[in-house]
Amino acid sequence: MKIVDVATWAVKLRGEDVYLGAATREASDRPYYQRPPWRSLYSDRYETMIVRLTCDDGTVGWGECLAPVGPEVAQAIVDRLLAPVLLGADPRPVRPLWSRLSGLMRERGHLGGHQADALAAVDIALWDLAGKAAGLPVYALLGGAFRDPVPTYVSGLPVPDDAARAELARNWFAQGATHVKLHLGHGVERDLATYDAVAATGMRVAVDAHWAYDLSDALRLGRALDERGAWFLEAPLAPEDLEAHRELAAALITPVAVGEAMRHRYEFRQWLQTRALDLAQPDIGRTGITEAMAIAEVAAAFHVPVAPHHSVGLGVVLAAGLHVAAAIEAMPAFEFQPGPFPVANRILTAPLAGGPGSFPLPTAPGLGVDVDITALVEDQ
Repeated sequence: MKIVDVATWAVKLRGEDVYLGAATREASDRPYYQRPPWRSLYSDRYETMIVRLTCDDGTVGWGECLAPVGPEVAQAIVDRLLAPVLLGADPRPVRPLWSRLSGLMRERGHLGGHQADALAAVDIALWDLAGKAAGLPVYALLGGAFRDPVPTYVSGLPVPDDAARAELARNWFAQGATHVKLHLGHGVERDLATYDAVAATGMRVAVDAHWAYDLSDALRLGRALDERGAWFLEAPLAPEDLEAHRELAAALITPVAVGEAMRHRYEFRQWLQTRALDLAQPDIGRTGITEAMAIAEVAAAFHVPVAPHHSVGLGVVLAAGLHVAAAIEAMPAFEFQPGPFPVANRILTAPLAGGPGSFPLPTAPGLGVDVDITALVEDQ
């Protein structure tokens, strides 16, 4: 069994929901924009990078990385740097291949940034192939599932005011959701007002501050969340400020959650050793499956639970995240993105089942999903 073809797509699909904030962006000819107070770039479209590995026996493996802007960058890395090494390789020994591929750009950011994103997509496709070759779902190759279905929480209530957010939370609760994460960072008092309105619905509430606060305000917010029994406080400070996160985590009862900006076990190890996080959140679209499982083992050594982050990735990376979430022992919940979910399913030949409360595990060999290539180029 040898890889004979590596194909990539930089995908940009339109969505009808307000998740991406298109209704609030300022008029501009630029392809990307910012949504203050958050500092990152965003797109009006669902952007991602898809990889297909084809073997000489006709078996196909699908991969995807989290590339919400500039998917052409990760695509170029796969095409120019990774594909020549993959061609002719047996895909089944995934970890040795990961080691070889990750070393190609050693001392050049080999475990971080776009290089890691590109490797994540390839790694997911290799696990898909390995599962198909073995006739087993990926979670079985990872040692088995601790849970089926995988519990989830609703990420975001993208409506304009607190009364509407509370109403939307009640609607999710009626559909079986019990936990919700608010995307905030708009100021301590305003964030707390939103929290109180949503918590009054009976939902368990977490807060994602999107790195908006300094330590002083994060402490104010966190202590108020302590009084309210919040579920967790995610990304409260600048993602590079490990020491401030350590101080914050030591001062709060509310767990401090960090991880979507990280891509490998060595980053997480440093944060875990200094007790700078209480809940680890690797995103499988940035780590791939191999490194996500390594991160989970490092976190387990520090008795820290892992709740995989899931952003605006589409159906392939969603399936990969579910397999990983099932295979981690201390895994409280997986992130469910209501806005991207219909778009995520749009690229699949058969949609993933699931919703606000849980996802059943795919049972077919590999990731258990297949991609409709025609859907990858629509709306470009």
